[in-house]
Amino acid sequence: DGGFFCGDESLMYPHRGSTVTSAMLYSYGALIPITVMIVLEAVRAKLRVPETIATSKKLLLGRIVPVPLQVLYVLIGVFLLGAATSQLITDIAKYTIGRLRPHFFDLCEPRNLTALCKVPHTYVEKFTCGSNATGHELKEMRLSFMSGHSSFSAYTMLYTVLYIHARMPWRNSVAVAARTVVQVALVSLAWYTALSRISDYKHHWSDVLAGATQGYLVAIIVWAVFFGTDWHRRTKFLAPDFEAFSISEKKTVYGAA
Repeated sequence: DGGFFCGDESLMYPHRGSTVTSAMLYSYGALIPITVMIVLEAVRAKLRVPETIATSKKLLLGRIVPVPLQVLYVLIGVFLLGAATSQLITDIAKYTIGRLRPHFFDLCEPRNLTALCKVPHTYVEKFTCGSNATGHELKEMRLSFMSGHSSFSAYTMLYTVLYIHARMPWRNSVAVAARTVVQVALVSLAWYTALSRISDYKHHWSDVLAGATQGYLVAIIVWAVFFGTDWHRRTKFLAPDFEAFSISEKKTVYGAA
């Protein structure tokens, strides 16, 4: 476990509650993207927009699964895969590095601090907390790097932004303006969440920067890998029971219906 330097002012901030709680984070991080995908895919199906994501004659209980549901399965599945990847990277960093949070001294109240810090700027590795903090709080106290709130909000919101940009069926000026407003709002929500972790003294600014950067990068990489090339048009992973063709390709091969 990591220790601390005596007199380290970066660890002397007060222990506060979270402006954006974990429940709030995971609620909006899951509900907003999935709701947006369901609504836009329903609109695309209503307008009969030609599909570019691979589909197949997928059967479920003897019935052919509608194309919009297959597409949602792919979009949401990839979204969840990316979220799990981002969370795994975050957790590895947290439990490997074990950086103390800015409110360390306030929460821990190390015993015999005066004796431990007789020499200024001494590095103290072995110490015992004298506060009434719970075991969970003391465990969380060592998980400052990297910010999980920042990485999760960055990933989920940027994935949604990329999805809207690629799948929104309208291309007129009003629709593009509305799309831009929504995209800016989503990125701003992630930005606000990240900044709140600094103002709440839950993380150092570098923890937040690393978390947000990781979340954005994972979103970009996941979208590029699965939807940025023609890979998704032909892979059997996205259509395991039948040779995958996009609707436009089916029309070319079999003729328009």
